[in-house]
Amino acid sequence: MPQLSASQIEKALQNLPDWELAGETIRKTFVFEDFVAAMGFVIEVAQLAEEVGHHPDIDIRYNRVVLALTTHDVGGVTERDVRLAREIEEM
Repeated sequence: MPQLSASQIEKALQNLPDWELAGETIRKTFVFEDFVAAMGFVIEVAQLAEEVGHHPDIDIRYNRVVLALTTHDVGGVTERDVRLAREIEEM
């Protein structure tokens, strides 16, 4: 799967609220009421990631969860990352 250009990523991000391009990833910070709610979200993301076979980098800080998506074997963002971000938004 080919790496997306910066303009392709920017266009895709127009339909992904609060996602941003950060280096070779697209990422978003999710804020929850508390740690338990944040962990519940992480579990849902983990189940979805297993289903689609594409796994985000996850940083958990109490009630904040940062998801970063990249396709490591191509060294950047691909349609696969954009697709997973859309599916996470639909959860």
